Amino acid sequence: MDIQILKLFIEIDGRLPASAAEKIRGYLGNLFWDNSYAHQHDGEGRPIYRYPKVQYKTLNGGCLLISFDEGRKITAKVFNDVTSVNIAGDFKEIISKGMENYSSPFGISDKHLHYSFLTPWLALNERNYGQYQKFESWSKKKGFLEKILIGNIISMSKGLGYTVPEPIKANIINLKEINTSLKGNPMLGFLGTFSANFEIPDYWGIGKSVSRGFGTIKRVGESETLGVRKLRRF
Repeated sequence: MDIQILKLFIEIDGRLPASAAEKIRGYLGNLFWDNSYAHQHDGEGRPIYRYPKVQYKTLNGGCLLISFDEGRKITAKVFNDVTSVNIAGDFKEIISKGMENYSSPFGISDKHLHYSFLTPWLALNERNYGQYQKFESWSKKKGFLEKILIGNIISMSKGLGYTVPEPIKANIINLKEINTSLKGNPMLGFLGTFSANFEIPDYWGIGKSVSRGFGTIKRVGESETLGVRKLRRF
């Protein structure tokens, strides 16, 4: 299936840290509170569990909004109406914006495509974190994470109403653990590369908290994924 995507890059006066994505999501979510796709909550403030149609990311010192379907209305409003963003109480003026509207394929592929995580992938939750830590070998950790990765892609597909016609196969090529945080809480994330027989649009997120910029991926060439197949911590 093809998905219509609206991508918006925002440059402010100064470089944004990676943690700013969550702050920008909070500010714009409150600004457009009447549209639940901006913040993933219902009218009473309860979380809505669905694949986010607006995702906020901090890349290369700027802010990137990726949206599709109903979420594109939010991105268009930000492009047309927003002139500054509030980051932890500090208003930053937007000095430039660039918006792109395009179509991208999504779904099962007859070949393995290679991807790189641009931001930490939050693969683990409280339940499976302990199970992961018990594995002593890289091969067992790798197999465990590959199952989670496939599950993430299946969940994303369900959120888009896409029925996966055949088994998804994923291969983690290289990966490293990285310490990160979510809502001020320490988290274990992963950076690295993988391949899968599945087409995923660039800059979409996989795993937990993708609306806050985690798990952002980009297609890369096969030669770019080569590395030591070893798990290590920063």
